[in-house]
Amino acid sequence: MGGLPEPLQDLVERLGELPGFGPKSALRAALALLRMPRERAEALGGSILDLRRKLTFCSCCRALAACDPCPICADPDREDEVICLVGDLDSLISMEEGGFFHGRYHVLGGLLAPLDGVDASQLEIEPLRARLAKGLVRELVLAFGATLEAEATASHVKNLVAREFPEVAVSRLAQGIPLGAEVKHMDHETLRQSLVHRQKL
Repeated sequence: MGGLPEPLQDLVERLGELPGFGPKSALRAALALLRMPRERAEALGGSILDLRRKLTFCSCCRALAACDPCPICADPDREDEVICLVGDLDSLISMEEGGFFHGRYHVLGGLLAPLDGVDASQLEIEPLRARLAKGLVRELVLAFGATLEAEATASHVKNLVAREFPEVAVSRLAQGIPLGAEVKHMDHETLRQSLVHRQKL
């Protein structure tokens, strides 16, 4: 976008790298920030810095949190026998907002995507393996959605568990989730029904 002053151009380019931002929406957001009172703009900048400074990965479930362990892992009332495996924090939040799952979570940090160069070594599979090795988990619920990446990840995890932890049952959310959809975009009732009617793999 030529003709913009350099600081504005820099911000537009950086905003344009965020999901959901094209060049025009990035410019609108940058101009809105420019019109914002200085104190509010500085507070927003501080919040962005705090996001990186104050968040950490939970050493148990690998979710982003303000403390370690995260509140879910620290909650003694959660069921230790069932882990819901999700691809990302968005999916965990969607599951948790429904209020119908009372077990633990594990966040893989993505899904297998060979075409994009994402393989198993880039996911949080080793921490999951360490959790399963403790012998407390009886069921692993795969909550990935119904994309090609989700199917590839589900197959990989199912094979790993069958090979190394045959005592752990592997189930998945029922296929009420439409093909091509992701867990983080599902409404709570669809997620609840999918969890209640999960299927063994």
